[in-house]
Amino acid sequence: MSYKFERLEVWQLAMEYSDMIYALAEKLPRSEDFNLKSPITRAVTSVSLNIAEGSTSQTDPEQARFVGLAIRSLIETVACQHHIHRRKYLADPTELREAYLFSRKLFAKLQALRSSLKSEHQIRDNAEEYRTDPDIPF
Repeated sequence: MSYKFERLEVWQLAMEYSDMIYALAEKLPRSEDFNLKSPITRAVTSVSLNIAEGSTSQTDPEQARFVGLAIRSLIETVACQHHIHRRKYLADPTELREAYLFSRKLFAKLQALRSSLKSEHQIRDNAEEYRTDPDIPF
């Protein structure tokens, strides 16, 4: 028997994204252990943990709240990726680009899950605010 969250595609994607981010974090200089490494790994872990915790919710709106927290944590990892890029911590930005592209896929799946869980009577975030242009910043 498996837990509900283990069967969710979005949780499986969050775990894959976590592996990518942890691999990136390992390449950061020691001077960034507390400035970038810790926050980005904490945030990426929070994505999958919130999905899991929300899957045991009693109501759809409650689960949607946890998915919203997962989205916030995902956005935090993306902001950290911008810092990594701006400081040129990676000689080859390929892994950074791949993680960024993967974050978009995960973001879309999380948004879709949250939308499917919300009732029409709730206040929703404007999805347009979160859309990015097709250009990859790094």
